[in-house]
Amino acid sequence: MTDGASAARPYGPVERPSGRSQGPPLTAVGRADRIDGGPSAADRTGQGAADGVSAIDARRFRSILGHFATGVVVITAIDPETGRPTGLAANSFTSVSLDPALVSFCVAHTSTTWPRLRKAERLCVNILSASQRDVCLRFASRGGEKFAGLEWTGSPSGEPVIDGALAWLECSVEAEHAAGDHMIVVARVHHLDRHHDGDPLVFYKGSYGSFGD
Repeated sequence: MTDGASAARPYGPVERPSGRSQGPPLTAVGRADRIDGGPSAADRTGQGAADGVSAIDARRFRSILGHFATGVVVITAIDPETGRPTGLAANSFTSVSLDPALVSFCVAHTSTTWPRLRKAERLCVNILSASQRDVCLRFASRGGEKFAGLEWTGSPSGEPVIDGALAWLECSVEAEHAAGDHMIVVARVHHLDRHHDGDPLVFYKGSYGSFGD
């Protein structure tokens, strides 16, 4: 994705798995700056570690972490300034706590959509189904009318629940923590429900697929 939602693990298109359709990285995909491989003289003396300098090559980092499969969510809200629905895609979504009910996701500092979502009192996390690859790609892109022709209903507070999503959670932002080139967002769950039955949309090694692929 290019909007900047992190789906915080830095994946990238490494291989094209059999039976999976190729797609661009998610906004939720972490985008590390280029780091040259191989230890420097400072690293060999231990100075690099003391200075926080990493010897890990960014492309290899993306490749290795791309072996961890994730689901995909679209985070939506009604922009309080325009009254129009907006959203972004992420694959960094995870549960955090049962009591209180907390979840988290990551957003890149460069995201142009998150500032609009952040102004809303409530957000809706839509867990995408296997048939919603096109929905994911739409919300992973910058600009455009992301909700054009898209059916949705309102959560208890009126945030967009996308038709066809497996489940949804209505949340409010509890805390934000800066972490490198991303922001870790912790959100408190207020309402949630199952929406549709089916297989989840899965992101793995730079490609999209379903649970049965």
